[in-house]
Amino acid sequence: MLRRLTTLFILLPIGVVLIMLAVSNRQPVTLSVPPHIGNEPMFSVEVPLFFVAFGALIIGLILGGVATWFTQSKHRKMARQRKVEANRWHVEADKEKERAESLAQKVADAEGKPRELGLPSPANAS
Repeated sequence: MLRRLTTLFILLPIGVVLIMLAVSNRQPVTLSVPPHIGNEPMFSVEVPLFFVAFGALIIGLILGGVATWFTQSKHRKMARQRKVEANRWHVEADKEKERAESLAQKVADAEGKPRELGLPSPANAS
């Protein structure tokens, strides 16, 4: 329900504004590469003005995302290192748990009765 309200009150007005922008800026503009060298450009194309505006917006979003991705690389590297370290500690903890269980089993076998791991029950506490 919240997603529908978000779409209705935020994305729908943005879409309407973008459509109005595109309709009002349909006049063609000439894009040329390179723009001011010699009399004839190497490459020239006529496109509607809203293509230029939307293209600049998309390119800006892509470049901003790439820049953010590069600046956050140190945090991703640190997270990977911590994940490896945490996995190593989990493996070591599991080994120690198995070792403790095997030692408890050896003690129980030496006493001749089965022994449960853990603290004694409160009724047996003296």
